[in-house]
Formats: sequence, structure tokens, C-alpha cells
Amino acid sequence: MKFEHLIEINDPLNPLLDALSIKQLWSGLVLRAESPKLFVPHLDECTITERSENGFSRSLRYGELVIDDRVVLEPMRQVRYEVAAQQDISQSSLTMTIETPTADTLYVRFQYDDGHDAATDAANSMYDEFRRSAYQESDIDTIRVLRDLAQQGRLDAMLN
Repeated sequence: MKFEHLIEINDPLNPLLDALSIKQLWSGLVLRAESPKLFVPHLDECTITERSENGFSRSLRYGELVIDDRVVLEPMRQVRYEVAAQQDISQSSLTMTIETPTADTLYVRFQYDDGHDAATDAANSMYDEFRRSAYQESDIDTIRVLRDLAQQGRLDAMLN
């Protein structure tokens, strides 16, 4: 399953949206990777196991299930989560890319790839519709949490 969607962060025509700076948005996306329990309530534990110049490796525990992944950071542009095949989990990825089509607009593009081939995707099409919906709701919730953190000044505090 390959799936992507766009969430608008800043819209100059919508006065109800508090504008976020690209730096605030970036800080929030990195915070989501480093402290995912703020964003994923059913996550029991996240341990960063290794850091490098362009990202870090993590171990995520959901009850008995443990998932190891790698987070690749392209500063002010992209956060990419890469899950290698492990136990019953196939290789997959999530990429969050900051887009600025104009000086006043800001978006995040979420791209999912579960690593399956077209035949597997066809066999899982009904299930994948539920996953797409869940992913989109989770991403909308991520942006809601980022907005809350920005209003509290917590994203600006991370920049200093």
C-alpha cells in the first residue's frame, strides 16, 4: 500500500488557524520522532538506541510487540521513518515532508509505503482502506498536538 495526503498548516485565508513558523513545525516533527508517547497514547515505551549525524534509531514497545526503526532527518525539510523487516512485520516507511508552495502557506505531506507488491495490495484492499483512514486521523491528530504545543510555547522553547 502506497498512500499519501497533505495537511495544510498555514492558510492566510483562514484566520481561525494560528500560523506556525517552519522552525516550529520542524521542531514539532522532530519531537514526534524523539518523544512519540506525546502523540501515540497506546505506545508503552520508546528508547533511542543510537544517534548519528542525520538521525537516530529507536526501539518502540507496544505491550509485547517491539518494533525497531530508524529516523532520518533532513533539517527543516523532512522526517523519514524506516522500519526494516522484522518478526511478522514487513519493511515499511513513513515520510513527512514540509512544503512551502508560497511564502504564506505551509503544508506537511505524509507518505506511507508498506513495502507490499501490487498483488498483495490488491488482496488487502479492504483492510488498507481502514489503514488509510487511521493514518490520516493520526496525522491530523499529530498536527493538532503540534498546534497545542506551539500555543503553550513549548515548540519555541525547543528552538533555544
